[in-house]
Amino acid sequence: MDHASVQDWLDRYVAAWSSYAPELIGDLFSEDVEYRYHPYDDPIVGRDAVVASWLGDTSEAGASSRDEPGTFEASYAPVAVEGDVAVATGTSSYRDEPRGLFTKVFHNCFVIGFDADGRCRAFTEFYMRQPG
Repeated sequence: MDHASVQDWLDRYVAAWSSYAPELIGDLFSEDVEYRYHPYDDPIVGRDAVVASWLGDTSEAGASSRDEPGTFEASYAPVAVEGDVAVATGTSSYRDEPRGLFTKVFHNCFVIGFDADGRCRAFTEFYMRQPG
């Protein structure tokens, strides 16, 4: 992997999150991915389980809930790429209603492992809410 390949993956990650299209989400991940919303979580294992979690279609601890269209924006960029592992940082910003003012901003750090096909095989997210 190189910076451009990781940036492409991150852009597709944001597009998949924005669309909640199962095929776009699934295309990001290897069949045997291990995905953690927090570094202390047990991983969600497998592409289908990650897709279900992103869509809020599971009762697993830490499962996501869908954000309403127009209520968030995100931007991430790689800061380090070493072989098949990348570290990326960026922000996720949320509004209470579409096109409203941002009310919450999170600073994110992702540690991402990729397989030979450029799909994510390991994902761990770290984030902090910006005060104010």
